[in-house]
Amino acid sequence: MERSGLVRLAHSEHPIASPLSDARVDGLLDRTTGGRGSVLDLGCGDGTWLLRALGREPGLTAVGVDTSDVGFEETLAKAAAAGVADRLTLVQGDVREYVSEAPFDAVLSVGSAYAFGGLGPTLEAARGHLAADGVLLLGDCFWPAPPTAAVLDGLGGLSVDEYLDLPGTVDVVARHGWATVHGHVSTQEEWDDYEWAWTGAPARWAVENPHHPDAHEVLSAVERHRDGWLQGYRGGLGFISLVLHPGRAAVTSP
Repeated sequence: MERSGLVRLAHSEHPIASPLSDARVDGLLDRTTGGRGSVLDLGCGDGTWLLRALGREPGLTAVGVDTSDVGFEETLAKAAAAGVADRLTLVQGDVREYVSEAPFDAVLSVGSAYAFGGLGPTLEAARGHLAADGVLLLGDCFWPAPPTAAVLDGLGGLSVDEYLDLPGTVDVVARHGWATVHGHVSTQEEWDDYEWAWTGAPARWAVENPHHPDAHEVLSAVERHRDGWLQGYRGGLGFISLVLHPGRAAVTSP
């Protein structure tokens, strides 16, 4: 099974591809898209964040951009069923090259900093799409403590330079001229719920479809992921969600 298919299975019981509870997602959307007219999601995945935002805001229009269109068809079908398809546009393309026709009232970039080459470039790209009085919802991982070899191995051999600690992450945001108006550090419960869903849903599919040619491969992939999490990065990887106002112009770049 292709990686994209496995990920879709993994997120079937936890559609938001981040360690955030449903209540927290709703709260973040309230702070970001509540009462606003337009939102852009840079690195939107299958567009789930936007679908949820549209269901909460009848006057909102939404655009999502992602390098892959995997999941777009299903999300657009859900949007049609919910009566919001005329307010949702999903674009397959490089987020670094997307050009918006007009500034957006809100921008989302959750777990997508890698697509821009890091946190700093992500913040600058978002600023280029955002209205002066708009807000950005930024989500990214951080190191809650210096990562051990087990943590890095559990994350597939990730480099220690991939993320900063929490103070360093917030400092980059400030040095790029953004004002933090709200923040949330995902709890261990949120992480565990996310990881159990990530591993549980594909495992359930595999045992319910034992004769499918991909069943054994999916179970093996789930076991590798679960071992990497439980024996490696559980408790060693953090996730921060920040609601940011563009504030002043950037002062320095890291």
